[in-house]
Amino acid sequence: MTRVVLGSASSGRLKVLRHAGIEPLVVVSGVDEDAIVATLGAAAPPDQVVCALAAAKAAGVADALTPDVSADCVVIGCDSMLWFDGRLTGKPGSVAAARAQWQLMAGRSGELYTGHCLVRIRDGVVQGRELEAASTTVRFGTPSPADLAGYLDSGEPLGVAGGFTLDGLGGWFLDGIDGDPSNVIGLSLPLVRGMFGRLGLSVTQLWAH
Repeated sequence: MTRVVLGSASSGRLKVLRHAGIEPLVVVSGVDEDAIVATLGAAAPPDQVVCALAAAKAAGVADALTPDVSADCVVIGCDSMLWFDGRLTGKPGSVAAARAQWQLMAGRSGELYTGHCLVRIRDGVVQGRELEAASTTVRFGTPSPADLAGYLDSGEPLGVAGGFTLDGLGGWFLDGIDGDPSNVIGLSLPLVRGMFGRLGLSVTQLWAH
């Protein structure tokens, strides 16, 4: 059976796959994301940036697989960033940055971009590769000062793209989305289904039994 390898430490992406019937092997890449973004330059379009990061992650994981896994597997590399006010935002990393981000976003909308790279490997050899980005519009609510302080204190927004989640505590402060919800969590199921198909894989055959 073809093994699905998730090249990401994201609990959200793991949860999306598990809820959709796939139990992946998680292998985290050691990609220097900041270096890749810097190489692309500030003028690079958002879909190009997230795809470059996803491709680097997938390639790094593919190179590190053991022979038993690389005998028959597909590697999924993903990266998400928020396009807001003409710039890309990743993980805030600090309470101050997350607070500033939410003060800008409250009551407004942004585009959550996720790059997806799938690498099909058989007998240790790459047989195919698919690279594509998806975007979903996110409409942010306006949390009260006390709610925002509580959300920041939870620590959740510090380590997620754009400083928010749809499937966690941040979901309370989103007014809605336009597009694919799984993409906001970090892995677009409809997009990946199509990418699987182009690599000759059926989603139903990858479900854990």
